[in-house]
Formats: sequence, structure tokens, C-alpha cells
Amino acid sequence: MKHKIDFTDSLEKIAVKIFPTSACGSVYVAQEIANLIKEKEALGKKCIIGLATGSSPKTLYAELVRMHQDEGLSFKNVITFNLDQYYPMEADALQSYHYFMRKNLFEHTDIDPNNYFVPDGMVPKDKVKAHCAAYEQKIADAGGLDLQILGIGTNGHIGFNEPGSGIYTKTRLITLDNSTRIANAYEFGNMSQVPRMAITMGISTILKSKRIILMAWGQTKAPVIQKAVEDDDTEEIPASLLQNHDNCTFVIDETCASELSRFKKPWLTGECIWTEQMIRRAVVNLAMQLKKPVLSLTNIDYNDNGLSDLLVEKGDAYEINLQVFYILRDSITGWPGGKPSAQRITHPERSDPFPKKVILFSPHPDDDIISMGGTFMRLHDQGHEVHLAYQTSGNIAVTDEFVTRFIDFAVGFESMFDIDETKSKSILENAISFLKTKKSTEKDTNEIRAIKGLIRRCEAKATCKYVGLTDSQIHFQNLPFYETGTIEKKPMGEDDVEITMALLRELQPQQIYCAGDFADPHGTHKVCFDVVIEALKRIKAANEPWVGNCWLWLYKGAWQEWDIAEIEMAIPMSPDQVVKKRNGIFIHQSQKDSIPFQGADDREFWQRAEERNANTAKLYAQLGLTQFAAMEAFVRWHF
Repeated sequence: MKHKIDFTDSLEKIAVKIFPTSACGSVYVAQEIANLIKEKEALGKKCIIGLATGSSPKTLYAELVRMHQDEGLSFKNVITFNLDQYYPMEADALQSYHYFMRKNLFEHTDIDPNNYFVPDGMVPKDKVKAHCAAYEQKIADAGGLDLQILGIGTNGHIGFNEPGSGIYTKTRLITLDNSTRIANAYEFGNMSQVPRMAITMGISTILKSKRIILMAWGQTKAPVIQKAVEDDDTEEIPASLLQNHDNCTFVIDETCASELSRFKKPWLTGECIWTEQMIRRAVVNLAMQLKKPVLSLTNIDYNDNGLSDLLVEKGDAYEINLQVFYILRDSITGWPGGKPSAQRITHPERSDPFPKKVILFSPHPDDDIISMGGTFMRLHDQGHEVHLAYQTSGNIAVTDEFVTRFIDFAVGFESMFDIDETKSKSILENAISFLKTKKSTEKDTNEIRAIKGLIRRCEAKATCKYVGLTDSQIHFQNLPFYETGTIEKKPMGEDDVEITMALLRELQPQQIYCAGDFADPHGTHKVCFDVVIEALKRIKAANEPWVGNCWLWLYKGAWQEWDIAEIEMAIPMSPDQVVKKRNGIFIHQSQKDSIPFQGADDREFWQRAEERNANTAKLYAQLGLTQFAAMEAFVRWHF
């Protein structure tokens, strides 16, 4: 019997391990670290590990802490060297990587404080070069790195080795790429506070490690992971230089793996099962690549681009083109809640019942209007009972300056109308006093957070009134996981699920819209999604009859859009509807002009939304469908 060879990873130049979630991937890496520590301990040797900071390794460190506390994993024989540090940066600053490592790992284990090293972010400028040379020497004196843990930036940087960093670079002071500073601005509050420089291990330093594991999670890292793994190595994608290491593995989750050829174009990596979804993906990809309408693709186009097997299995290009064209055509509808009395079985939504009771879950108080404002308005205009569930307060995204503006208004209002409310005045006075002396690393007081939350609540309520909803249709959930006062949020908790289950059971909707945009750099969207899914799973397990007739649609947010080959329902918008949506977004004045935590994209949310919706419409037109001004896109989730 012949052994069947698996070619699915044949285009990948670095070993890749893919896990369902970041948590699963982190457990795998943590176990490898634990095994290494124990092996070294058995030999009476120190275990030398290079560590990374940022969002990617947080779940890893949490698992290592758990293993120490629950399984007795000891770090007494471990010596660690961190990749990098902002410059200048005090060790105790909230954004310091020294602080990050202490709070996420070191203070929760038995590691000797003399055995962990982080570059000094406050070394005098004229002594930086000597400090970097000494850091290299410390690593060499320890015996070299047994294992180096890495993350990756969206521009391909590892450590703070920005694009252009050479393969022979050592530990040094480097100027941060602007895209990196923008991506990290959420840690600081605004761009002006983000350091322009950093001390980082070099590419050469990293490549000297005996073993390298790079961790990456989420859709935003998917494009750069594909380039680093499958394209030729280049200094423009520093992570691709890891192709030159003999023992390197990328550990990623499924969403991060989505751009790899084994998922994006599996027909190029071996045998392919030609499901309807796979055929659609292949044909749409081919049409986009050749810049042709779907119905204009030829047999030659298929044969010349790796799709000859599809022709052999399904026949002539003409028939395949028609099949995909009809799928794309049928995804377009002006009736997101279903068209009454329509009998077309290919319509994305059911006709009955009509009208439907609908819940639109919005992670932040503006995701509803930004992500699906046109659909939101159309659902209401077509007679459905639409309910808005604002899952978090969104208070962290309101600037101090905006709070001051509202406080000034409140003080003036009380003075103008001679209102004497002692408690109110006390709150305002405390808030004013705090903001005057607030440090950049200081958390807001409860009063300030309440004011910021109230600002966003009022904006959200005004948006709902703009669409036509009444107070009884607006629900502010204020899920507890969000209320930390910092960018870092807690994991999903039982209270979050219970609050969501209560609302679902009260309303018993036939249709739900939920954010499926996990590229949100702060993780709020993902937690909000998980809360809704967990609530629905529990209700379904309880055999409550209404949930069997409930459909869940996912929308993307300000950060990205669905791949056109995935879209199952596309809602077209006229130019007037685009303007109406824009005006609805403008109601959120606290999020306009200056967005404190916008990630690597410096456009305002309304600009992102309009360009994304216009681009979706343009892609449909390029594939040979009707040209609309804009489109909002959805994918159905089967729970």
C-alpha cells in the first residue's frame, strides 16, 4: 500500500503549527518551554530563554503562570533576556516592557530577580552603544539562547527590527517605523507620547538562538505571516529572514493562517475537494487575479492558473462561471430581514416570519452605525422591530479634552439656571481636579470613567433616535469584562454571559447581528462575540424553542471587510443612503477628528466605512454584477 504524501504545506518555507485559538497555541508553546526547563534542570544547567512582549505572548505567560501555580513548574534555573525596550522609557512606566514582564510573568513565578534582563530604556544616549554590546555579551556568557520567543508586527518586524533591518544586525538603538508607532499608540493614549526609538536585539542575535518560536494571532497578522512563510526572504519583511534558521516554527491560530495558500488557494498545494464554497473561492480569486468578470473566464484561464483539476471534475468553464455568477448575484438583496411573501429559495434570509424581531449587538457605542448603518436603517424602515444592544460603555475611547468640554458645559448649565446640587458639584470638582494633575500612565477615576461612558451613551442614544428607535429598543449592557479603566480588558466572565442571556430570553429574536471583526486591536470585539456565542449555546442546550428559529449574521467593523468569496448577504446602498449613514456616524462627536486608539489606520471611522463599503460594491461590479454606490456585507454563523 502506497503512503499518501501530504503536500498541503508544500509552499511554506518555515514550519507552521496551526491551532483553533490563541489559547490552544499558547498551551502548546508553554508545554515546550516547560519541557525545556525540566530537561535543562535534569542536566544541572540553566535554561536560557529570550522573551517577547506585546499582545501575542500574553496568553503564553498566563499559561506559564498557571503551570507554576497548579503544576509546580519552577523557574529557579531559568535566565531570560527580553528582545527590546522603548527608548527612552522608565522601568516602572506602565508602557515599559520591564513592567510588562513583571506583571505578566516574573512576579507570579519563582524566577530569581537577578536572572531576568531587559534592555535599559533610560541609559544615557552616549552609553547606549556600550550597553547594547554588554547585553550581547551577557547572552553569550550565559551560553546563548536555548529558545527565543517572538511576536510579529503587521509590517513584519520581529523585536523592533523594522523593515530594512539586515540579517547581520546586533543589539542596537533603532528608530521606530511610523506604522509601528501608530499600531502601539493604544498603549499610550495618543501618538505624541509614543517613543520614537527603541533598543532591540538584532536579527543576527535572534538567529543565533538554538530554537525559535514565533507566535501570531488574528486576521490582522495573516497577510504578513503569508509573506514571511511563503515568499522569498527579504529585509523588507524581517520575519522572513527566519527562513535561514534550521529550527524555527511559527505557531498561529486559524484566523492568522487564513492567507496561507493551503487555505487561500488549496488547489495549488495538492488534491482539493471541490465544494460549492471552494469553487466560489477559486473562481472569484481567478477573476480578481486576471481582472476579468466571472462570465468572461475561459478554459485557458483555468488551465494556466492551477485550476485544471476543477475543469476535469466539473466540466466546461462556461458552466462553472454561471454557477458562481448566480451565487454572487443571489447574495445581493435590499431586504436584510427577508422579503415578505417572496418565494425565492436562494434569498439570503427567510421571508417568514415578517416582520422579524431583530437584535443588533454593538461592541462599542458606535459599531452599529459604522459597520452596518445602512442595513440598520433599512431594517427599521422595512418594519422590523430592531433592538440595539450596546455591549460595552466604550469609555476608554473618550479623550480627557472631550470630558473637559462636557464638564465646562455642566458647570455653566448649573450656574445659568442656579442649580444647587451639592453631590453633582462635588463630582464635577473632583473630576476637574483630577484631570488637571493626571499623569499619562494614570488610570481614570470612577467618576471620570462614568462621565466618559455617559458621553458615549448619549451619542449612541442620539444615533438610535436618528434612525427612529424608541427608548424601549435601546439596551446598554455595560458588560463587566470591559470596565477595567485601562486598555487591557478582563477575559469573558460569567456575569457577561448572564447579562446577554437575559436580554436574549427577554426578546427572543428571529435575527441577530453581531460583530465578527476580530481585527479590533484591543480585543473587545472578540470577547463580545464570544459572549454572544456562549449565551446562545447555553440557551440552545436548554432546548428553548425560539432559538432554533433564530439566524445569526456577522458584520465586520472599522478595521476590515469580509473577503468577497465569503460574503453571503450584501446590502446595496444608494448615494443618499451613504450620506445618511455618514451623518449618523457624525453624531458620535467624541470619536471624530481625534481617535485615541485607532490602530495602524489614521483615517476617521466614517472614512474607513465609506471606502470599505464602496470597495465592496466595486469588487462586485468588477466580477460582472450590478454597480452600486456602496455595499455592506454579512456572513451567516451557524451555531
